[in-house]
Amino acid sequence: MPEEISQREAYGKTLTELGGENPDIVVLEADLTWSTMTFHFARAFPERFFDCGIAEQNMVSIAAGLAASGKIPFASTFAVFAPGRCFDQVRMSIAQPRLNVKLVGTHSGISVGEDGSSHQSIEDLALINSLPGFTVLVPADAIETAQAVRAAASNPGPFFIRLCRPKLPLVYTSDYRFHLGKAVTMRPGKKVTIIAIGIMVAAALEAAESLKPEGIDCRVLNMPTLKPIDEEAIAKAARETGAIVTAEDHLEHGGLGSAVARVVAQRRPVPMELVALKDTYAESGKAAELLKKYGLTAQSIEQAVRSVLKRK
Repeated sequence: MPEEISQREAYGKTLTELGGENPDIVVLEADLTWSTMTFHFARAFPERFFDCGIAEQNMVSIAAGLAASGKIPFASTFAVFAPGRCFDQVRMSIAQPRLNVKLVGTHSGISVGEDGSSHQSIEDLALINSLPGFTVLVPADAIETAQAVRAAASNPGPFFIRLCRPKLPLVYTSDYRFHLGKAVTMRPGKKVTIIAIGIMVAAALEAAESLKPEGIDCRVLNMPTLKPIDEEAIAKAARETGAIVTAEDHLEHGGLGSAVARVVAQRRPVPMELVALKDTYAESGKAAELLKKYGLTAQSIEQAVRSVLKRK
């Protein structure tokens, strides 16, 4: 079994490393320091750490002001609160002036589990994808998370980084190098392509391995940069494999599936299946049980692959 590491832990430790490298990096929180793991930065650089309390709108406005003053602010909270609770501030104060603010949403999707539908962020990608100028990153494991955070810090403009609550199996080794805006071929294949993000990348790899004995050769792409999406990789996959399945821990509206479908429709129409949360909210329960109930598992991806191949 691959080692499992928390994305949040990688985020907190990477922020602290960056803080030592660049004195312009500042961190803002909304009373969730221990949950988002930014306490690492707070301990190391208390003069550059601002806990804004349970006031996400205010936190975003302060972050915008710091960015306008030349700082590089990382503002983090649960993904259900940013961009959700403070969408107007994100739109007006960050997106429209294209300020150099890095929003980090942890505890995304239904894998947040027992906290229930009030805290399950299933609309965040649809919201943030709608804003011009934002770069949206959804890393697949802790190794990719650390590099995505560094990429956000070193590239100008507004970023949103989506992280989950549970520990995730490592899908990369230490020699992996993240490239902004590029898909990653996790597994070659010629019969069908599975495109996944975040928590669903490991499930996609598991599904591809399970389908191999059936003679179904799956290409697996990780799409860590959701916006701007790697259109060339999608068009190539459509052209070379002729069928695509997407997998995400998000509503099927406005997330990965919608973004890939747009490219496919414009560049190379092929049959598609979307593995995502349908038009519903989930409930409280253990993460694994919720993912199974709402069809966000390797087995769900396998079924989608078999279905799309019938329409190929």
